Amino acid sequence: MSATDSTAAVEAVFRIEFPRVVAALARACGGDLGLAEDLAQDALVDALAQWPSEGTPRNPGAWLTAVGKRKAIDRFRRDRVLASKYAELGRSVVSGGGVGVGPDLVAAFEDEIQDDRLRLIFVACHPVLAVPARVALTLRLVGGLTVPEIARAYLDQEATVAQRIVRAKKTIAAAGVPFEVPSVEDRVARLGAVLEVIYLIYNEGYSATAGSSWVRPELCAEALRLGRILAALAPDEPEVHGLVALMEFQSSRLRARVGSSGTPVLLFDQDRRSWDPLHINGGEVALARAEALVSAPAAGAAGGVRGPYVLQAAIASCHVRSFRPEDTDWARLVSLYSELANLTASPVVELNRAVALSYASGPEAALPYVDLIVASGALERYHLLYSVRADLLDRLGRFDEAAPEWERAAGLAANSAERALLEDRAEASRVRAVAVDVKE
Repeated sequence: MSATDSTAAVEAVFRIEFPRVVAALARACGGDLGLAEDLAQDALVDALAQWPSEGTPRNPGAWLTAVGKRKAIDRFRRDRVLASKYAELGRSVVSGGGVGVGPDLVAAFEDEIQDDRLRLIFVACHPVLAVPARVALTLRLVGGLTVPEIARAYLDQEATVAQRIVRAKKTIAAAGVPFEVPSVEDRVARLGAVLEVIYLIYNEGYSATAGSSWVRPELCAEALRLGRILAALAPDEPEVHGLVALMEFQSSRLRARVGSSGTPVLLFDQDRRSWDPLHINGGEVALARAEALVSAPAAGAAGGVRGPYVLQAAIASCHVRSFRPEDTDWARLVSLYSELANLTASPVVELNRAVALSYASGPEAALPYVDLIVASGALERYHLLYSVRADLLDRLGRFDEAAPEWERAAGLAANSAERALLEDRAEASRVRAVAVDVKE
């Protein structure tokens, strides 16, 4: 393996382990998120120096955590103000020379990591931060997303996101936010932001905003794991179970979303026999739990109204229950999207409602609604708006109008695999348009 390949391999492992290591180091450093991230990055430098020649450790997360803790000790030794932290941290690090990772540290890493991640989520979603800062900070530290990925997820500038994260860490430190899972009352207040963060992490995995891969299953798995942990912590919250159900249903289709060559496979072209029944069953169980809590809420909880995650899970269930695309209950989907649109007032939801309407009542019924969204300018940088309009025009036989819409969508798509798919659709529309002209 070349030096370049070795570096790339180490960085790939670090990307996966980064959130876990930051969470463990944040607990060890008394909740200092900035210091925890710095220590994790310092540990990466050591990994880049040692792993290519010595091999990747069996438990890279525990190795990185051990290195990070030792580097923390070095820092604390140089800062007498943090002597008490040094004493506490020193007791938690295994003894011995070098960077050895003993069995005690490995066991502690595995046993404590879930709680650490959950603590980190709630700290990052503390009310002392504005919602955009909560989301950006948690996506960075818990999800391991890069600043460019977060910026694309929010259609924001990279510099703005980077500054938001730096300010958020400083605010958390200045406010002395404890590194702990909050009390029941405080937890409910922060739940909405936590769910939003988990959902964004999942979406980045389900449809990657950039790069050559359309899906990143490791992010989907991480978001689903966090959702399940949160459901165990807040068992009477229907929206938590709704989000878990939604992620389960979407995860059932992950394998079918990518072809053998890595190209994206859209819903109508997927081999539904490859959809994972275990995820589908998990989604049905979680959705049933959410619906039951809406109908009969726990003591002190509001009920009777389905929240956005429960509704999105119900929408996803309509798809996974259909063995063929033509078996889908499109009329029910239109109704569910209408209910969701009334709740959220989101132009993206309105766009999805138009898609459902096009299959329930025909593309000619849906196109005026899509044109209204285009005219509003609300989604002018959203590539899927133009791909939906292109698809409707194709289905209406207006191929010469569809081609430039596909091209516009491709020009806005940051993911190279998705962009290639949209360019292929544009070429197909151009070919059909020429064929129609020749025939006439």
